[in-house]
Amino acid sequence: EVQLQASGGGLVQAGGSLSLACAASEITFDDYAIGWFRQAPGKGREGVSCISRSDGTTYYADSVKGRFTISSDNAKSTAYLQMNNLKPEDTAIYYCAARHRAPLVCPLTYDYWGQGTQVTVSS
Repeated sequence: EVQLQASGGGLVQAGGSLSLACAASEITFDDYAIGWFRQAPGKGREGVSCISRSDGTTYYADSVKGRFTISSDNAKSTAYLQMNNLKPEDTAIYYCAARHRAPLVCPLTYDYWGQGTQVTVSS
């Protein structure tokens, strides 16, 4: 079956950077929209960033705009989330998701989800 694996999380100090990766198997990235989500303890899952492979458009939540960059490498079937100037409030488990032939850059539902990777930002 389709597998998405998120990696690259870790512990960093405020102001530091991390690059997350979402590797996919059994799918072709150019047919999918990719989304990054995060969930902090005691909170619901929130959208962080999305990218449409059909036209390359991107979306960023206001809380990360200007600090995070989403990208994808179809040859490697991998999507990335470059996170700069990290803040303690960015601490969460980060998940990637994929939607086949998405009509929107950030579709309302996704077909596949990765297992998540922990990001912890210390003060």
